[in-house]
Amino acid sequence: MVEVARRSTFTRAQEDYLKALYHLHGDTRPVPTRELAQRLGISSPSVSEMVTRLTAQGLVEHDRYRGQQLTRDGRKVALELVRHHRLLEMFLVRVLGYSWDEVHEEAERLEHVISERMEQRIFELLGRPELDPHGHAIPSRTGKVRAPSERALSECHAGEKLVVQGVSDDDPARLRELERRGLCRERTSRWSPRASTRALSSCASRASASACPLGWRGPCSWSGAKKTWPSRRAAT
Repeated sequence: MVEVARRSTFTRAQEDYLKALYHLHGDTRPVPTRELAQRLGISSPSVSEMVTRLTAQGLVEHDRYRGQQLTRDGRKVALELVRHHRLLEMFLVRVLGYSWDEVHEEAERLEHVISERMEQRIFELLGRPELDPHGHAIPSRTGKVRAPSERALSECHAGEKLVVQGVSDDDPARLRELERRGLCRERTSRWSPRASTRALSSCASRASASACPLGWRGPCSWSGAKKTWPSRRAAT
């Protein structure tokens, strides 16, 4: 990954921008300024100002009309933050007893300050995990990310028996509700959409005899028993 001395020159805000770009697929396409601003919850002028600095550092390439895209070095910095974040989430769950809905904000704070030595110690202590508690791939130290093999729930068909493989971690209340309904990772469920709309409707899991009304689009990624499908990049 990125050398420690080099990474220490970046501010937390700069690292957050790079990670946000990565989650918006900014390593493979230019991301419009408005889209990046919405992701970060700030104004477009503020984004433009930071992008100018990141471009001068060789971390971002900016196109006036198309947006900004991570350079090779920018992607390395972003992936290091993602690796820190997801390893920390696993550490908080497995070692400190946090629930999966509590770890995101804690990891957001800690990802910027742990050393590479601590990162490696955590990795070894946890048995070299490949996924975080929500099913998102943990990048390797060399920046490799396991390709997803799942599909979004909105892409599934009525009556399919599915296994929960990944869950978005951007809403703690939603995670608590999914857990209460038995829709946790590695649980088998049957998908039943409403016929009149494309919005998500319900799932029935082995943990509960009743259907679970979801009422939102795409909180989970799933795999079937015989075949898997590609999914969008996780947001963490």
